Amino acid sequence: MHDLATVTHHLQKRVRQVISGKDEAVRLAWIALLCDGHLLLEDLPGVGKTSLAQTLGRLLSMEYQRIQFTSDLLPADILGAQIYSRDKGRFDFHPGPIFTQLLLADELNRATPKAQSALLEAMEERQVTIDGEARTLPAPFYVIATQNPQSQSGTYPLPESQLDRFFLRISLGYPDVNSEKSLLKGELGRTHLLDLKPMLSAEQLAFYKQQIADVKASEAVLDYVMRLVHKTRDPQVCRLGLSPRGALALMTASRAMALTEGRNYVMPDDVQAVFPAVAGHRIQGQRSLDSEVLVRQVLDDVDVIAA
Repeated sequence: MHDLATVTHHLQKRVRQVISGKDEAVRLAWIALLCDGHLLLEDLPGVGKTSLAQTLGRLLSMEYQRIQFTSDLLPADILGAQIYSRDKGRFDFHPGPIFTQLLLADELNRATPKAQSALLEAMEERQVTIDGEARTLPAPFYVIATQNPQSQSGTYPLPESQLDRFFLRISLGYPDVNSEKSLLKGELGRTHLLDLKPMLSAEQLAFYKQQIADVKASEAVLDYVMRLVHKTRDPQVCRLGLSPRGALALMTASRAMALTEGRNYVMPDDVQAVFPAVAGHRIQGQRSLDSEVLVRQVLDDVDVIAA
């Protein structure tokens, strides 16, 4: 079986058949899945967020469902409901689309907070409770949610409790000139999804996941991570800092990044590479700073080597 760095290279190469010029975003999305984490894609409509989710599901042999979040969506439309069967004389549970391995929550922030909250238990516990009965979701279970910028009309802000449940948040941005030209020629795009063959089985994916815990992190690297985490909790810098869940996500993502680079030990470069995706949606500044500016400020203010 290939090492994870080789697998990552092959995955990026296959994704390029649908979306080109986004290798680093694809790597981060892949890292989120490797770490059993949920992924938030925040960007303008039409830049390939849905295509990326569909491509990953196809390459990783996952059962896939999509929910279009709208203002009239109800929790039962997501979770399912008990429906009375006249023939059987009883209520039977009809599972909703959340009972899948890879759920695409498309335009999550266009739904009301009530509908958004239907995902909270599922994302944390991998189960849903309906009419007092807990129902286990398929394994593995991932949520890839897309979110439009909050400046757009018809959007609702995601609460901090929900944002913290997303392992990483990434943006794709506009394609570069060559990639967009290839898209216009028909050489890229969602029409090529059917040409993709699954490249990893569930067992192979589980094998690579197990390797992450074995990646070594020195005391110096751990101290660097802690300095970053505690910098975000400085009230002079951030109104809302990284939670312990966020700190754990930073360390886990750094280990996975090291593996995708072909190393079994973490370097500060790995931490810096994943920090924006881990922290950007979790921390809030005292001033109305853009999250990218705030994250960069924290990275610039914290020395790799303690003074």
